[in-house]
Amino acid sequence: MTVNAPSSVGTRDRLLRRLAQRAPLVCGIVNVTPDSFSDGGRYFDPTAAIDHGHALIAQGAELLDVGGESTRPGARPPSVADEIARVVPVIEALARSTSVPISVDTSRPEVMREAVAAGACLINDVRALRHPGALAEAAALDVPVCLVHMRGEPHTMQQAPRYVDVLMEVRAFLLQRVEACVQAGIPREHIVLDPGFGFGKTLHHNLDLLARLRHIAASACP
Repeated sequence: MTVNAPSSVGTRDRLLRRLAQRAPLVCGIVNVTPDSFSDGGRYFDPTAAIDHGHALIAQGAELLDVGGESTRPGARPPSVADEIARVVPVIEALARSTSVPISVDTSRPEVMREAVAAGACLINDVRALRHPGALAEAAALDVPVCLVHMRGEPHTMQQAPRYVDVLMEVRAFLLQRVEACVQAGIPREHIVLDPGFGFGKTLHHNLDLLARLRHIAASACP
């Protein structure tokens, strides 16, 4: 069942063509949160967030990622209702005023549904669709998904993370999630992989992943 807004279908298809080309896309981040680690809540007000999105496009952003849950180390999640109230007005306004694809940074199926109805055409999930109901919802929405590796939860992920081989463990996790998505009905060509720099990793882990990123990039998914 496809439930995404008709106005976003063309944008989704253009995004899929770009992903298939494996060409880099400059992504602008719109944090509609009061406690983001990167911008300190500067764009928590919807008008400020919308203006920021337009400014990012003017600076060359080819994709906008809108999120209403801070995933900084130690962060606690907002309620579902609060997360929806944060992101939906911003996504609606940006989708009406630009042809740049918009992704929603969320793990919750309820937020995914409302965000795609508002015009989002990609789901970016730091929990790789492991939240109850998220996998089925993403399959039903028929939009691309970005699967992120994260060890633990935001409020625990930086508590002494350990790996035997960070690359092999991250790669194995991502490929397992790809197969789970395919089994749920998400086409392989709709899946993007993200090793999750900083999500349950030390500086050494991040640098090791970056140095060997080609081993993840060589997978069947962008």
